[in-house]
Amino acid sequence: MSWFWTFEGEDGKPLGQSDTFDSRGDAETWIGEMFADLLDDGVAQVRLFDGVKEIYGPMLLSPPVA
Repeated sequence: MSWFWTFEGEDGKPLGQSDTFDSRGDAETWIGEMFADLLDDGVAQVRLFDGVKEIYGPMLLSPPVA
């Protein structure tokens, strides 16, 4: 299967998705390196997929504001 991230705005509306990765580890490494850039682009949360199966999410990219 192919691993990929979907991107959502603060309202949960889809904003796009990442390229695909060969493994979950590659996908998780990528999000760790790119989360700041994604935040700058207006992405508020992401979801990780393995093919058509959602593995987890939504995962907020920034900490909640108190």
